Amino acid sequence: MNLEITQENLYLILPGKVSRVAQIYAHEHHVTIIEAMRRFYRSETYKLLADESTKYWHYGPVALYQEFADELEQKGSKL
Repeated sequence: MNLEITQENLYLILPGKVSRVAQIYAHEHHVTIIEAMRRFYRSETYKLLADESTKYWHYGPVALYQEFADELEQKGSKL
């Protein structure tokens, strides 16, 4: 059994990571989970997460949320 994460199989772990980040965001910003997911999917943080070479998939949901929050703070928006 091959347990290596590659760009071809990364999609298998993304939904769980996105879901948890969106839950945290929705709770913190009082938006729906759907809106939180939309905002995260449009973010640079998600683009980095979806690129296996960045190794963002190693991050847990809190670390990913912090990256996302830092991105939003830099942009001065909520996406």
